[in-house]
Order: sequence, then C-alpha cells, then structure tokens
Amino acid sequence: MLSNYCASLTQYKRLKTRTVNVGSIKIGGDAPIVVQTMTTTDTMDTAATVAQCIRCIEAGAQMVRITAPSKKEAENLRAIKDALLEKGYQTPLIADIHFTPNAAEIAAGIVEKVRINPGNYVDKKKFDVLEYTDEEYAAEVQRIHERFSPLVKICKANGTAMRIGTNHGSLSDRIMSRYGDTAIGMVESAMEFLRIARSHDFHEIILSMKSSNPQVMVQAYRLLVQKMQEEFQECYPLHLGVTEAGDGEDGRIKSAMGIGTLLEDGIGDTIRVSLTEDPEFEIPVCQAIIKKYTQLPETTNSALPTIEKLFYSPYQYKRRNSHSVSTIGGQQVPVVIADVSKAAAVNYELLASIGYQYQEDSDKWNISDSAPDFIYTHNQLPTIALPGTLQTIVDASIWSPSLVQAYPLFSTETFLSAPLQHPLLNFVIVDCFSNNQAINWETLQTIAQQQNVVFCLYTNQTMAMASLRYVFNRFIEKGITTPCILFAESAADNNDEHLVNFAVQTGGLLLDGFGDGLILSMHSQAYSHMQQQTNLSTQGRTYQETQTIESFVNNTAFSILQASRTRISKTEYISCPSCGRTLFDLQETTAKIRAVTHHLKGVKIAIMGCIVNGPGEMADADFGYVGSGVDKISLYKNKDVVRKNIPSKDAVNELIALLKEHGAWVDPN
Repeated sequence: MLSNYCASLTQYKRLKTRTVNVGSIKIGGDAPIVVQTMTTTDTMDTAATVAQCIRCIEAGAQMVRITAPSKKEAENLRAIKDALLEKGYQTPLIADIHFTPNAAEIAAGIVEKVRINPGNYVDKKKFDVLEYTDEEYAAEVQRIHERFSPLVKICKANGTAMRIGTNHGSLSDRIMSRYGDTAIGMVESAMEFLRIARSHDFHEIILSMKSSNPQVMVQAYRLLVQKMQEEFQECYPLHLGVTEAGDGEDGRIKSAMGIGTLLEDGIGDTIRVSLTEDPEFEIPVCQAIIKKYTQLPETTNSALPTIEKLFYSPYQYKRRNSHSVSTIGGQQVPVVIADVSKAAAVNYELLASIGYQYQEDSDKWNISDSAPDFIYTHNQLPTIALPGTLQTIVDASIWSPSLVQAYPLFSTETFLSAPLQHPLLNFVIVDCFSNNQAINWETLQTIAQQQNVVFCLYTNQTMAMASLRYVFNRFIEKGITTPCILFAESAADNNDEHLVNFAVQTGGLLLDGFGDGLILSMHSQAYSHMQQQTNLSTQGRTYQETQTIESFVNNTAFSILQASRTRISKTEYISCPSCGRTLFDLQETTAKIRAVTHHLKGVKIAIMGCIVNGPGEMADADFGYVGSGVDKISLYKNKDVVRKNIPSKDAVNELIALLKEHGAWVDPN
C-alpha cells in the first residue's frame, strides 16, 4: 500500500499546496510556515483586545484570531482593526465564527480571514442519533449549500480568506450518524464545505482538522490530504493544531507531538499551539516546533532508501506486533529507560529525582507512577543498592553475569561475537542511517532471531522520524518482531526546545504504533549547558518538579507516552485555551482543578470555557467542567450533562463529589 498523503515518506519535502493570501501574508505554496494565536479577551473590550493583540504580535504572532460569537462582536472588529492600524500594526486578523452566519458575513467585510466550523455553522449538535436516506442526506447538504454560499460570495468579493476549521469535538449529529466519531467524519465535514466553495470558484481557503487527541488529529489531516489529492488533484493550505491541549508541560508536549508529526510528513503551512495560558506564551512553543523546518532546506539522506510499499496504515492506529522479552514488548505498556549516564553518581538523591524515594527509617522505597523501569548508566555502576523494581543497563564492556539486576548494551557489530550474553535480556543499538551509513540487514536479521534481544533504534539524522519509520516498515515487511526502544537525543539550546525535540522525534512513531519503550538523552554539550542553568523548567506554567536534568528528561518521557495514550501514569486534562466566549477565569480554574485531582491516575477531565466544543471533546473525557453562563458551570459525565448551572464558587467541590459518586476519586496520600 503506497501513500499519497505526503510528498515523501523518507525525505523531508513540503507538501505543495495552493498559495492563499491573508492580507499581506502568503500561506501555502513555497511560503514559510506561519505562526498564529488567538486572543482571550472580551471582543467588546476594544482596548484590552488591542493590547493583547500587540503583545502577541510583538512575541512573534504573524496572524491573530479574535472570536466573534454574535453580530455586535463582528461589528466591533472594525474598531479593533482601526486601533491596531493607528498604532502601526498591519498584522492580519481572523474572525472566529461558530454558530452565527450573519456574524461571519459582517466580519468578512472587515478582517483578512474568517474561520468557520462546519459542525456548528449550519448543522446542530445535540448528540441525537439521526437516520437519513441518501435522498434526505443530499437534501441536507443542499441546505448547507444555500446557507453557506452567501459567505463564500462575500469573501470572494472582498478578497477575504477563509478557514474551514473542523473540530473533532463539534462534528454535527448528521455527520456523526453517518460516519461516527471518526477521522473520516472530520474530513467529510470539511469537504462538504470545500466543495461548495469550489462551486463558486472560490479558492482562498485554508483547512484544519483539530482534535484534543493527537492520534485522531494526525490521522484526520493525513486523510484530508489524501482525499483532496484524489478528488481535486491538488491540496489547499493546512493550519495545524491540537485543540484543547491544556497547559504546562502536557499542553506543550501534546501540541508538539501532533503538529511535529505532520510537519515531519511535510504537511502544514501555518500552526497554532493552544495552551490554557496567556496567548503570548503560545508563540515561543510554535517557534520551537517549526525551528527545524525553517532553518533547513529539504534534506536528503543518501543512505535511506525510498519506501516502495507501506506495510502499515498511517490512517488508523495499530500497535506493531512484537514478542515479549522480559518486561518489554508484546502487549505490555512501553517501558521508560532513564539515561543517568552523565550524572556524577547514581545515589539516593538522583533516584529520588526520578521517582524512587528511599525512606531510611523504614528501609523501604516509595515509588511514583512516573518512576522509570530501567536506568542506563553507561560504564559506571550504582553506588547504592537499588529497589527491586529498578533494573540497570550498562555497556557490554563492563557487564558480567555476576551483576545483579543489570543487563548489557551491545552494538550490532559486537553482539554476535560477544563471549558473554545475558540469558534473558540483551539490548542492542541499531544505528538507523546515522552519517548516511547503510544498515547491514543480514546482521540485523540474524540478531533478530535471538529471543532475548531488544533493539534500541537510534539516529543522528535531523529528520529522525523518517529514518526510524523506514526501519519499522522494513521490520514489518520481514516479519521481525523484536521489541524496539525509541532512542532519541536532543542537542537543543534550552528546555523548551528539548521538550519539543523529544516529543517530535518519538511522538509520531508512537502514534503510528511503533515503539515498545523510550530512552531520551541529551547531547553531552546540551547536558553541560543545562547544568549551568538555575531554572530547569520550561517557560510558562509548569507543574512537574524538576530537581535534576534527569528528572526533567524522565518526566518528559512519561508525558510523551501519556500524550500518545500508550502508557497512562497520571491524570489527563483536556482544557481549552480560553477566548472571548469564555465565561469564567479558565486559567485560575484549571489550576484549582489540577491541584485537587492531579493524583487521579488514568482519569480524563475536560475543562471548557463554553459550549462550542465542550460536550464533543468531552466525549473522549471521563468528566467535564463547562461554562454554561456567567459564573455558571455545568458538569458532565462523558458527553452527558449531570449537573447544570452550578455557581462557579461551588463547582470544583461539586466536581469532586461527582468523581466520588462514580468511583473515580481516591484520597491523596
């Protein structure tokens, strides 16, 4: 099965899309990737919105989106735009529209771009199950044509661009009834509107396929590209984003994973990182994600062959089949290997920073949910007795059978000729085309026949995902089921870029079902640089304590697995970034909810500012907290509202009561 969702599966090549003009900014074609964000102020508060726009622009935003939920907000966009122009800012503005076609039609005559959501623009979402004959379904599409066409004509007449922005959480009941809660449904929702626009010979269009689940988001964009190629023999520019990503490290990792995976495919012309933080904090994350793709031209790895046939589907998740070797592979959750090889010593302080707290008075270990399964020590041995659940990996040159809880790490060149091997578990580094060196497949297949081997896949190639993707595809083709650890190394300049690098290098592979574990490592120079820093946290809001470099990297590994939903180690939060529709202080509330629920491992909690995407995105959550009016909150169990219009001051306690009622609450330690 060959894919046509990207220009190349092994070399970095941007997908060539149509060029769309948004004011003075070009999107798509050969234009650079554009960074944008969205205001959180009340659109009717002109001064506050203008001030926030300026902060975003000066932080690096090249376009700014502003919500226009009704006609009055749409009309006030004129005042906002005029005030910005008066201050010398000509940055294109985008009107965000959901339920109000008349507001969109007003905005289209003022701003440079209008965003509409197909799930809300004409259709309704009441979670009703509707049955349509083909004739009835066609009649509904014709109704959309009639309601949507006026906006298309206004945009065409005014030279206003349009984003058809599909959200996973707001698919209409009509789409849901025919296609289900699927990436295919997201694509068809957008394509209906795109076909209408094209029928009017209107092409100034950008599309998006957003979801709070990076896996769904990636699949939907890939399917959309495939569908456009098949139906139109061309692609329109794509705006990338993981909606309701949350805040802190988790929001950054989830965004980097989804956006970075597609950029690695060459997909994406403009991006936004949706964080539940002030919008200016989104910009540095955007810049860190696209940095690699703006600094480098299209790259060629001369040693990496072209993929002639895909042996997995990039459009649906299926974990690669691997056999179990000890605690790795098979149906077991991916393991985490903490690289402690650069630490001065493996002692109690170091272990405490990665989740193993020794209690001297009881001679017991307190082990957190984010404690690694293995530590890699290179050529040194721990100076203390380790807890029974923690195992060590050392270089084969210093390993001996007498070492307790220790396993050797070999190169492919030394494994077969090694005089000593562990009878149960051996790690073998597979260099995936580093320095344009080819792989010796004969040797690799011979090693793969051993049932006590785990591969560690590594490359120093800039486009690491392509190299490892080729190897996994070849493994599937040859029936190699050896478990594989993703070995990612970062040489970034700061913590924010390390976070992004790790998420991008490993995230896309995990989303495609590849990888039985992670080992994340910093390049020696980067490690030394970080040692000199007094603050080991990322910018913006942070939640995870970073006592050491090792704790930062270890926490990142677990967060990546959480974001890919391959290993759950903590509470997951789906929270919107706020906007002018938000009916309460979303940032403050998110922090409050996190403070009392962060210990609920495996529970998914959605925190939504308004009803636009709330119930839909919460269909993927266990519990939801949604603004339903001024200082009023409604609580959901899955997609069903169970408590309505609770005063904001009481809502967090009511949420705890709801968690207890459904057996999801445990008292914190």
